[in-house]
Amino acid sequence: MCIEVRKTCRCGRQTAQFHMRDNIMSQEVIAELYCPECKKPELDPETMLSDNGWVIEYDMELARFLAVSRLMVDPESVRPGYLFDSGYACWLEMYPGEKEDIMEERKEIMALQKEDPTRYLKEISRWNIARIERLKADGWRKAQAA
Repeated sequence: MCIEVRKTCRCGRQTAQFHMRDNIMSQEVIAELYCPECKKPELDPETMLSDNGWVIEYDMELARFLAVSRLMVDPESVRPGYLFDSGYACWLEMYPGEKEDIMEERKEIMALQKEDPTRYLKEISRWNIARIERLKADGWRKAQAA
């Protein structure tokens, strides 16, 4: 089971959920979160990752310690991109707030489930593929790997 972590951004306006794959990292690895509306410090690529206006600041000392002790990896390979892209400390969804955003989009398609199951399967598949392509075009990091 993976732990789910919620973090409020620096300005306090938004909250994001994080996925901590295999409980390798602790929630303290996410040192700070900046939403698109937060006043952000200068991006430090050694400790920060930027994703479409959001910035995650990691406690890299703790992250390296946990990665080396639990994963037996080279400490030099543990960087913000590694933590995010490997799923050890990344968005729970494709981007913060995705779950709420897709509820409205899916409502119409979900109605087809009882009326026409075959059409429903085609429509939900088409919608999901188009959504991922849109997220890729919008520049969301997690969507790039999908």
